[in-house]
Amino acid sequence: MPLEPSRIPLLASAAPQPATTAPLISNDAVVLGILLLVLALVFKTHQHDRFKKFYRYVPALLLCYFVPGILGTLHIISGDSSKLYFVASRYLLPTSLVLLTLSLDLKAIVRLGWKMVVMFLVGTLGVVVGGPLAIVVFRQLAPAVVGGAGADAVWRGMSTVAGSWIGGGANQTAMKEVFGVGEQAFSSWIAVDVLVANVWMAFLLYGAGRARDWDKKSGADTSAIEALKERVKSFHAEHARTASVTDLFMILAAGFGATALAHFGADLLAPWFKAFAWAARFSLTSKFFWMIVIATSLGVGLSFTRLRQLEGAGASRLGTVMLYILVASIGMKMNLFAILKQPMIFLVGLLWIAVHGALMLLVARLIKAPFFFVAVGSQANIGGAASAPVVASAFHPVLAPVGVMMAVLGYALGTYAAWVCGLMMQGVAPGG
Repeated sequence: MPLEPSRIPLLASAAPQPATTAPLISNDAVVLGILLLVLALVFKTHQHDRFKKFYRYVPALLLCYFVPGILGTLHIISGDSSKLYFVASRYLLPTSLVLLTLSLDLKAIVRLGWKMVVMFLVGTLGVVVGGPLAIVVFRQLAPAVVGGAGADAVWRGMSTVAGSWIGGGANQTAMKEVFGVGEQAFSSWIAVDVLVANVWMAFLLYGAGRARDWDKKSGADTSAIEALKERVKSFHAEHARTASVTDLFMILAAGFGATALAHFGADLLAPWFKAFAWAARFSLTSKFFWMIVIATSLGVGLSFTRLRQLEGAGASRLGTVMLYILVASIGMKMNLFAILKQPMIFLVGLLWIAVHGALMLLVARLIKAPFFFVAVGSQANIGGAASAPVVASAFHPVLAPVGVMMAVLGYALGTYAAWVCGLMMQGVAPGG
């Protein structure tokens, strides 16, 4: 998954690297300029008639994610040495969530119905059963790949991925402690976690561009989603105006002010909950968890005030810009060279995520769920709060809060579901 800020140092030291680790460009001011140039070119060409056919098959958001990924893979820039992802995820992400929820229609989100929750839970189930199934398959094909003994047994390393793919960094760390995972296994599976989850996110972003075809063939009812989008669009049209300097300062004050409160609250609550042994199981000791929860809650609360009218001056558009900067910073962390060191365990990870995806698509067909529910339900598990709103916004910016709300549910389930998954993998692993 795209890593939470607290896990970035682990990746920087643990993930397999190419022979030359120094990127061509390491100055973050230059890197930011490159990322903004990429985003500007994507959006400019997206509006050009000459590229309409291309963007019919390749979503613009996918390019915003994948082009920085190519630059990172070629080691022109580096997501590991850059602090841009830290800044984007700690400051721009919560601010964008506030600005995107200012015009939130909470009742309309509730009207999305039970299928959204079902698809999220199916995504969790896909991770829980996918890990043991991947071990069973490779136990027959190449037992050594899923073998090992002691603290560095493969199943132990996989248990940390289960925590990451259901909850987040706090849940992953919890699994490391619960199952006594060795540093070598932990390091190897962090690399699998990041690369496989990023490949899967790219698939979901591509699928977002083809969602209408899926919904039409499956007979999915998208009326609740469309109603939500239309209600927000109508509100925007009713209050739309040319933004003044005062409007822009009010928007920034609302967004970054709420982010400041979110950080302040997280700094108080996370350490306080560490006094309770049970709190870590629910990610209550994670500052990132509290930051996201508080920022989202403040955004929802502000949607009931007069600040809601800032949407007419472009609050959600500014929030979307921040979210796309986060997308680009996530993308540049993808390093395809990592697969060269231990290619076989990456195949295990790919099979695992394939089981998760296949189960979600099967259940979605059976209950006629829109692809939006598939994508957000999946990414809320695999990517968490850092990237679930990104995938949700690929369908429409006003849908980003739905991804956050589902991801928060993943934090609560992560430790328990990953623990069950770990026990199942231990039971089927060679010498487990």
